[in-house]
This record gives sequence, structure tokens and C-alpha cells, in this order.
Amino acid sequence: MPTVMTPTFNNVTEVHQPTLLAPLLDPLIAQFIQHCPGKLSALVDHYGSPLNLVWPHAFKLNAAALQGVLKHYNVAHTLFYGAKANKSQSLLAAAAAMGIGVDVSSLHELHAALRAGIPGQHLCATGPAKTTVFHQALVDVGALICVDSREEIGHLATLLASRTASRKARILLRYRPKSCPTSRFGMGADDVLGCLQQLAQERQHFHFEGFHFHLGGYGHESRVQAFGEVVAYVDAAREMGLAPVMIDIGGGLPIRYVDPQRYDSFLRNDNNPSHYYNHTVPEAFYPYGSQLTASQWLALFLESDCLPGQTIAHYLQSQNMTLALEPGRSLVDQAAISVFRVTRCKKLANDKTVIFVEGSSFSACETWFSSEYLVDPILISASAPPHTPTHAYIAGHSCLDDDVITYRLINFVTSPQAGDLLIYANTAGYQMDLLENEFHRHPLPRRITATCCTQGHYTFLPDC
Repeated sequence: MPTVMTPTFNNVTEVHQPTLLAPLLDPLIAQFIQHCPGKLSALVDHYGSPLNLVWPHAFKLNAAALQGVLKHYNVAHTLFYGAKANKSQSLLAAAAAMGIGVDVSSLHELHAALRAGIPGQHLCATGPAKTTVFHQALVDVGALICVDSREEIGHLATLLASRTASRKARILLRYRPKSCPTSRFGMGADDVLGCLQQLAQERQHFHFEGFHFHLGGYGHESRVQAFGEVVAYVDAAREMGLAPVMIDIGGGLPIRYVDPQRYDSFLRNDNNPSHYYNHTVPEAFYPYGSQLTASQWLALFLESDCLPGQTIAHYLQSQNMTLALEPGRSLVDQAAISVFRVTRCKKLANDKTVIFVEGSSFSACETWFSSEYLVDPILISASAPPHTPTHAYIAGHSCLDDDVITYRLINFVTSPQAGDLLIYANTAGYQMDLLENEFHRHPLPRRITATCCTQGHYTFLPDC
């Protein structure tokens, strides 16, 4: 049965917003946290801790914003949601509702996307190690296949030659840009040209549609450079009698978790060893305070020159090419919050405090990558004043010393107590479920989806 939420204020429960790295919040989610803290506590009591609350309306807003930019520049386009960013079925359903495709990296993601109502021809498969079964399923549903190597196209050719059905494989060739020569992903010039020759000779098996690349980092400049390199292969393919119609630039669009000025100030003034329990500052962070939103990034990309005097937008228009993108994190921006229940606070010998929560760092993964989630949690406290300010780091409930959600010392205006809640905002993009497991036989964290959010009325259902 759904849990119906009606905004109410609780005379005891208090919501304490952080002051250093306060999360940016979707207005609907902010209203729910501020006005329904007691109801949020009831959800955790019912479903357990940690609890992930998924908000598909945010996904739809993000998709609409990117589509708006592409329409503004009059660019033919296709969006493929990078489903690896989050395991929630409701977000795949949101993609289906918006009419966008899905980037699937496994047979399991393919089945989940089809179950959500995504048409097979709106799927695109990336990744270098596709199995025979995965290849067969992709061909059967008419999905795009990003071919990572000459070995993969050879495997596909053998598979297609052995089939009695005459369905062709829809192909993109994954190019390895010059900026990442040692990457194991994609193909350099010789291999791309060799694949093009094979595609031209084996038209009975393949329907070649274009090129794909994917880069690390979040700068639009590297994508512009790679796009300019791909243009030469578009020309080469046409000279061989092929007709490429798409350039897929992958993902890596930035999002903004915290205010950029506040984030820059933190990096300059507060990011030093004394602010970490282990006295170690991570070498790298995700750019949580990005100067650009995903929409601004995309506009800059389209306005950049890929050829002398010709912008990418104009090139796509003049060549009748479709721009494909595979955003993951940027489509699930603000689409989930994760709630951890406090079990106790403990004073340590070094005059530090550790807050233990019911849950583990496997459900908040940054410390496992030798980094930190530079977004402070919101504290929902059931205790009445007086307030006792506390400087503490946060640990999980397992027997591992490394089960730490944040080594960074967080400033709390009042000391968290057993039963209080810590809310981490904007966790849908990899953060909440990338490493989740059943260590100590704890069940996987539950996820529930906001299925109706109107006039301050919230309905939640299990996400399945």
C-alpha cells in the first residue's frame, strides 16, 4: 500500500541545514524535507535505514532542459540515458515517458529498459566486453551497438553469418580520441578505417550509422576536439559508399551539487588535513560546485568550432547529422536523496567524535575511491534544545575500519543522537547504489519512489 504524506510541522523535530557545503535542493524535495521531517522518520521506521527516496520528476526536468537546448540550436538529436548511473526502475520509466533512449551496458540493463517500455530501437549498447548472448539480444531488438574493436566486429560478423534470420546489426564505431592514446577503449585511426572497409564489404550483415566516443572528465573542450577528429572519418566513410548519420559524444556533462562560490571557498580555505579525521586530503574530487550546468555546457559545445569558421551546431545541420548524447549523472541530478539513521555518537581518545549510522559506506561510495562526497548532510533531530555543537566524522555500522562515509569533519549545530536522521542530497548519480551489497547479511537498502507530488501531497511506492 502507498504511504500518503501530508505536510505537517512537528513541535519537537527540527531540521538543521548545514552551513558550509549546503546541498542545492530541488524545490519539491526541499519542501518535503522542511515540512515533513516526522513523516520522513516514519518512512525510515517502515522501510529501514539507509533508505533511498527517488524523485522521477527531477529526471524529466533534466531531460526537458537538455532537449530545450538542442531544439534551440535546431540540432537533430537523440538522448540515451546512461542507466548505469542508477539502478532504479522508476528512472527508466521516466525515460520512457520522455521518449528518450537508454544506454545499456549489460543484458540485465537491456531487459530492465524493455520492461520499462523503452523500444528496442531506442537502446544503445556501449562497453567493450559484450557477450554472445548480449549481442544476440541487441540485434534481435534492433538496438544500436557501439563496436569497441576490430575483434568485436569480427565476433558480430561470425554471429550474424550463423543466424538464419536476416536482421542486420545497427553499428556505431567507437573512436579513441588522440587525447587518450593509452586507453583500452575504442579504436585508433587504422582500426577505424579497417572497420569501415569491412562494413562497406559486408552490408548484408551491418547497417552502419555513425561514430561514438566517450571521454573522462567534464570539460566541453575535449569533446569539441574529439568531435573535430571524427569529422574526418565521416568523410572517409562517405567515400567508401557508407552513409553515417550520427555522432555520439557519450556523457560527462557536469552538474552542480553545491553553490559554486561556496565550493571554491571551501577548496581554498577549509580543505586541509586538520579538517579530516585521518589527516589526509584526497587528491581529487568530483567538481561538486561546477561553474556550468549541463545545459550551459551543452550550449558551449554546440557553439564551438569543429572546423575553421564552422560551429558544431552548423556542421550537424549542414551535414544532416544527428547528435547523440549518453548522459547519466546529469539526467538524474536531484532525482534521489539517501537517509541514514543515527545509532550513536562516540567520543574518541583524540578528542574527535564519530557518528555511527545504520548503513554503510557501500551505500555512499566516495571514500572507497579515496575521495569524499563534498556535500554536507542535513540533520533531522528529534531532540529538543539546548543545542550542543559537534565536529564529527561519519562511519557505517560494519566491522571494517574503512567503513567511513566521510572522513571529513562535519560541523553540526547540535550533536546528533540515536534515532536522528542524516539526509544526503542528490545521491542518484552513482552515489547511492554503485557499491551496495549485503555485507554482514544486511539486506540491500530499500528504495521508494515519489509517484505523486502535487499541492504538498506526497505518495511513495516501492521502486521495482
